[in-house]
Amino acid sequence: MSYISDFDTDTILSALDAISQKHPEGSPERDVIELAQIALVYPRHIRKEDDFRRFYKEFFDPSFRLKVSHEFATREDADKWLASGSAKDAERVRIAGKGFMVVQLPGRLTFMSAPLEDEEVEEDESEVDSE
Repeated sequence: MSYISDFDTDTILSALDAISQKHPEGSPERDVIELAQIALVYPRHIRKEDDFRRFYKEFFDPSFRLKVSHEFATREDADKWLASGSAKDAERVRIAGKGFMVVQLPGRLTFMSAPLEDEEVEEDESEVDSE
């Protein structure tokens, strides 16, 4: 996959449409292309095209680093923040120097071990659950 700087959404949608027309209606290929078109229109629909362009650029940036939203000295501090209702699913945090991701489970949020780039990964790291 190559990076397209300053892409034009309408041009890409048109190219995808031309490609989809080469496949029969209802074929898996055509369905996938049409889904890609919808996914490309969605940021425009919710008025987040600038966010999508930023994400697209970061996706190809070799120096990309995960963004850590909060750092906590202790697990207790992190649990208090999690219980406060401020946390969001997939948010990355650092607790006592280790990376974690906030994960939405049925009825609650919890932390899952998710090492960051600068962290050594141990063989037996497992999910850390928060009640």
